[in-house]
Amino acid sequence: MANMIRTTLLLAGLTGILLLIGGFLGGRGGMLIALIFSVLMNFGSYWYSDKLVLKMYKARELSGAEAPELFGMVQNLAAKAGLPMPRLYVVDNPMPNAFATGRDPKHAAVAVTTGITRILNKEELAGVISHELAHVKNRDTLISTIAATIAGVITFMANMAQWSLIFGGGDDDGANPLGILAMAILAPIAATIVQLAISRGREFEADATGARIFGNPFPLASALAKLEAGNRAVQSDVNPSTAHMFIVNPLKGKAVASLFSTHPSTEERIARLRAMQI
Repeated sequence: MANMIRTTLLLAGLTGILLLIGGFLGGRGGMLIALIFSVLMNFGSYWYSDKLVLKMYKARELSGAEAPELFGMVQNLAAKAGLPMPRLYVVDNPMPNAFATGRDPKHAAVAVTTGITRILNKEELAGVISHELAHVKNRDTLISTIAATIAGVITFMANMAQWSLIFGGGDDDGANPLGILAMAILAPIAATIVQLAISRGREFEADATGARIFGNPFPLASALAKLEAGNRAVQSDVNPSTAHMFIVNPLKGKAVASLFSTHPSTEERIARLRAMQI
């Protein structure tokens, strides 16, 4: 029930931002168009946002025959968590990271990058998979995936507002150029702030739940340290609107992105895990 309320508030908050952008860009007509668009987008986000995110990163589904060891690991951990076996995907990217998506445990997917499989040992990778399954178990995946989809659309519309200002948008309709500029700057920030409200606390909870699923918090703590260093060393090609979905922030080192980090401090996460007693 709590996650359903949070999902509803998220959709309402991001939809409100979308309506404000529509109003600034086109007055009442723009707001009406934005309202119709937001209704369609909310429907599509609920049913198809996971597919959009997987497609965005060109994720490829893995079968048990193709990756028996990894598939068996996920299958065993899902059983320990009391979850159905999620679909398993690989993203061909040197960035060491992972994420989970899907509107509920029956429609969940776990994706790992090729980079993460190269730097983690078996136990560390199992700790990461347990963390992602914890997101599924805690019903975080619906919220985070919807946030990624809508925030991406808001950022796109804000960019349209910038181009509208550059090419003289609003001269005939009476739109305020300063208002358009303000929305172009503030809308992505507002969308990110909404994401921050739902992201940081859930990472701590997923760490703790994942450690209990695996039965040992130390492999996940070790994995987080390696992933933190790995993501600093590798140039990431990540859409900022989806950064909150990954187990560690893939935008480390980018000044503006770091200001609005959707993840708590990796050092604090590691310290909490090492202090856990299971």
